[in-house]
Amino acid sequence: MNHAAENLSDIEQAETQLIMPGADDYSTVALAIEYLTQNWREQPSLKDISAHVEMSETQFHKLFSRWAGISPKEFIRTLTLQHARSLLANSASVLDTTYEVGLSGPGRLHDLFVRYEAMTPGAYKAGGEGLAIAYGFHDSPFGTCLAMATNRGLAGLAFCDVGCEARAAALEDMKGRWPKAEFYQDVAVTQRFIARSFVQENWSIDQPLKLVLIGSEFDVTVWQTLLKVPFGRAVTYGDIARHIGKPKAARAVGSAVGRNPVSFVVPCHRALRASGAMGGYHWGLTRKHAIIGWETGLLN
Repeated sequence: MNHAAENLSDIEQAETQLIMPGADDYSTVALAIEYLTQNWREQPSLKDISAHVEMSETQFHKLFSRWAGISPKEFIRTLTLQHARSLLANSASVLDTTYEVGLSGPGRLHDLFVRYEAMTPGAYKAGGEGLAIAYGFHDSPFGTCLAMATNRGLAGLAFCDVGCEARAAALEDMKGRWPKAEFYQDVAVTQRFIARSFVQENWSIDQPLKLVLIGSEFDVTVWQTLLKVPFGRAVTYGDIARHIGKPKAARAVGSAVGRNPVSFVVPCHRALRASGAMGGYHWGLTRKHAIIGWETGLLN
């Protein structure tokens, strides 16, 4: 099978050259967020945080604000239960509301410009047999990411830590979801999806980001529901369960959220426990905090 990448349009060539926002800053930011996550109740000062990441206060403040779009002090607020509960306000009705195209604001950008289709249950049960999946590692605002794509659209988006072993583990994790598929490395193919996922200027209704959801029928239903949750909002596992007509399946919903193969784009980070607690995250709670804080900065 010939897996040569298609010729890129001028727009797509320009996209591949774009630098992900904050891609070079994330390792420092992640260290700071981990520290903030553990110490937010003490409301650490800028001096405390800067000392922890071994930078001057001025350097760190500039770096963090450039990456997050908000100051470290404002970011601390995103770690509180009060903030989490504000995200969950009217959780149930968020899933039942039809958002109009005319609504403005950055909260609509990412959500309006995603189009998706689901593979048939038979294709999933076959373990991806006969499916060709391109993969590539890329920079993102949240560290190194692994993208996977079919000829129909983006099928996987995972994150990994620095190092060859972490990349290998992330690749094996994603391959294990479709064990009989054929995988081949082609960063030219996957880069187009990365640029559409993370670069705000490329969130275009005229050129939507195309997704392919490959999972069990239940999983796909949960993932489709997550796509209804806009920026700056969150839902509970229980409300997702009620929305899909399985009110007693909150725990199963949580498991399906954890199996989401297209992180960030299918916003599993916007699913929280009813208490406002963050719950788990397949790619680490630090990243979940980072993504929620980054989105808050974008809204501001």
